[in-house]
Amino acid sequence: MKTIIVVGNGMVGYKFCEKFVSREESEQFRLIVFGEEPRPAYDRVHLSEFFESQDAKALELAPLNWYSENGIELLVNERVTDIHRKTKTITTSRDQEIGYDYLVLATGSVPFVPPINGVEKEGVFVYRTIEDLEAMLAYAEKVKSVKPNGKAAILGGGLLGLEAGKAVMDMGLEPHVVEYAPKLMPRQLDSRSSNVLQLTLEAMGINIHLGKATNRILGNGAITGMDFGEDDTLNVDMLVISAGIRPRDELAKTCDLEVGIRGGIVVNDKMQTSDPDIYAIGEVALYNQMIYGLVAPGYEMAEVAVNRILEKEVVMQHDIDMSTKLKLIGVDVASFGIPYMPAEKGLSIIYENKTKGVYKRINVSHDGKTLLGGIMVGDAEDYSILHQMYLNNMPLPDNAEELIVGARGEGGSPFGSAMDLPDTAVICSCEAVTKGAVCCSVLDEGNETVKAVAKATKATTGCGGCKPMVSDLVKESLKTLGKTVKERICEHFDFSRQELFDIVKLRGIADFDELIDTVGKGHGCEVCKPAVAAIFASIYNETANKQNAIQDTNDRYLANIQRNGTYSVVPRVAGGEITPKQLMAMGRIAQKYDLYTKITGGQRIDMFGAKLHELPLIWEELIKEGFETGQAYGKSLRTVKSCVGSTWCRYGMDESVSFAVEIEHRYKGIRSPHKFKGGVSGCIRECAEARGKDFGFIAVEGGWNVYVGGNGGANPKHAVLLAEKVDKATAIKYVDRFIMFYIKTALPLQRTAPWLEKLEGGITYLQNVVINDSLGICDELDAEMQALVDSYKCEWKEAVETPEIRERYTHFVNSDETDETIEFVSLREQKMPKEWA
Repeated sequence: MKTIIVVGNGMVGYKFCEKFVSREESEQFRLIVFGEEPRPAYDRVHLSEFFESQDAKALELAPLNWYSENGIELLVNERVTDIHRKTKTITTSRDQEIGYDYLVLATGSVPFVPPINGVEKEGVFVYRTIEDLEAMLAYAEKVKSVKPNGKAAILGGGLLGLEAGKAVMDMGLEPHVVEYAPKLMPRQLDSRSSNVLQLTLEAMGINIHLGKATNRILGNGAITGMDFGEDDTLNVDMLVISAGIRPRDELAKTCDLEVGIRGGIVVNDKMQTSDPDIYAIGEVALYNQMIYGLVAPGYEMAEVAVNRILEKEVVMQHDIDMSTKLKLIGVDVASFGIPYMPAEKGLSIIYENKTKGVYKRINVSHDGKTLLGGIMVGDAEDYSILHQMYLNNMPLPDNAEELIVGARGEGGSPFGSAMDLPDTAVICSCEAVTKGAVCCSVLDEGNETVKAVAKATKATTGCGGCKPMVSDLVKESLKTLGKTVKERICEHFDFSRQELFDIVKLRGIADFDELIDTVGKGHGCEVCKPAVAAIFASIYNETANKQNAIQDTNDRYLANIQRNGTYSVVPRVAGGEITPKQLMAMGRIAQKYDLYTKITGGQRIDMFGAKLHELPLIWEELIKEGFETGQAYGKSLRTVKSCVGSTWCRYGMDESVSFAVEIEHRYKGIRSPHKFKGGVSGCIRECAEARGKDFGFIAVEGGWNVYVGGNGGANPKHAVLLAEKVDKATAIKYVDRFIMFYIKTALPLQRTAPWLEKLEGGITYLQNVVINDSLGICDELDAEMQALVDSYKCEWKEAVETPEIRERYTHFVNSDETDETIEFVSLREQKMPKEWA
């Protein structure tokens, strides 16, 4: 029996073991694995999740008994110290000497710590292992015990650095990300996408400092700040270094294996080092003169090494796909192919919406036929299909811009279905799982959930970026069998949103803790808590004040947080109609609190720059003047836009303003899976852009045409016709039912346009449900809508009249002091946030 020794039990080392023991020939080998850490391999890609649960076992890739059950001898807490190539033996830190036939070096990497004066001070950490995270947590508690408003800096604005920024924010410290380059994520993003990401992160409260070279760590024993030179300093109480990686190649150097000039063990396309019996895989391997810091190439290297040891003719592909997608602090960030390039190599199509924090860029060949790469920030819903189009060299539509701005005209996706991909398309790059393998797993092996397919094929078990596409393939495959697939809301609830909606309603549950104790598990997360809050609101019409802890940040304070930590104030102006008296009242209040004011596209007035403690004071005055909340922060009705209609316009065919005012008051306060907007136009000239809204009414000869399922934003859609030439009461009844049906059946954060697009049978099915009562639920929908309309109350009025709610509006939990660090500069006789230094 031959012996294989694997040095390193990280993700790639574990993957080698998993792939090896799955092969029948593995029984002819003895497999020994050495790991330095005190625990078996765990998921470093999702390391930040440790802060939520602080449960290291939840991150394990496999429990200890998995190794023994598969005949693997795992030795943790033991380091290999020497390799003796002539005798083909290794020695360990416990003086063991073991012979090998094949040696696999999967030692990974260590964080790069720049040679900065003072980097050894107390309070300076790296972000790599669970032990690092435990030490950070302990130190953060120590800082907070003596300095409640403590600050922490992260050195490095890459993927891990930004994750670390969120981590220290969750620890209760003020986060500052310091990056040497002039942009965030310099390897993945261009300057414009970096700017969009920066604005989004700053709005969340993460301070970004770009183009900063740290000269010195300040402090006497423990860190007190960072010195950037020329009197430029940043006071911080903790520093987390996440400035890149260095391959752990010290073992290779001691036994004269060839290494690169900048480190890394040189390997060929068989993953062999300069000694053919020694392999190197993962972040320690220098392949094509590059170290690949992603898990997918490491897994492919493990697959190649397994095959070569088993004498199979498999080699590593020459070009490595460095595409990546992740949800960074709740923000989608993705890049694929060539993310940015000079004009001589191709053309770029760019969509940017800073107000929504969305940036999309695709690069196409000069003839417009080939997708070369792209970047997505803020909205990466289409990443999977774009990535597949790039990988499979699929033809582009005539109007390539539709790939990022959406199809124009009557619905329809420019992508087609995931089922249109060739069977050979690699859906999961981490595990090299093809579309054909996913579909076969469903159709031939009976795996009918994403979880079951993941278990059978390993798809989605790496970075998880392919999960949406695997989910689509499972759903589409099941449809061919006449079945449907369940869409779990998150790992804490084994139910779809629609199922949870029914559970809450039928069991009368009105409390998140009761719900999760009854039908869920764990403590909930940033996905399920706001979704459940929206369900409670949709059923009981409770305001966001009641269960404050499960709301999104904006709902929690009933205001949208802005880039400098201040908030916006947006009273409702139904139908865009406002009296001179109300205008003067708003002007007086805005002037009193020095607020920046602007007319919005939804025909109301935004007031920006309010500090947290000022919000109840401002709203108290607005409510006295007869205003109520406009819920610009909520997943609820925003506005109903109108033209002046027949009242003033000589083309108007009906009175659109009165209709819009009536509708806006009817649906105000109703919470839904996502925000929704309406429009009322007095004629087909469409000055109110009603077909660009979730619902719209257009006056025509003989009544009102009713449209549903439109939106603007990153993927604009025209609404489609639900009913034509109906009277006003009928038009309202149909839209009542449409909204209630959407609320009950949509996924979390799904606008009406994609909901309608995915609704089997589309608009025809919807017409049958809300007009022809094909499901027999119209009476129920009517009653539920009327109950919501009748139970409305202004949540800001509730907040200012309830002392315990008003107490939430303080800058600091242990002090009544206000935040005096917020700075503004003048802008056209108003003000704007001062740029960060």
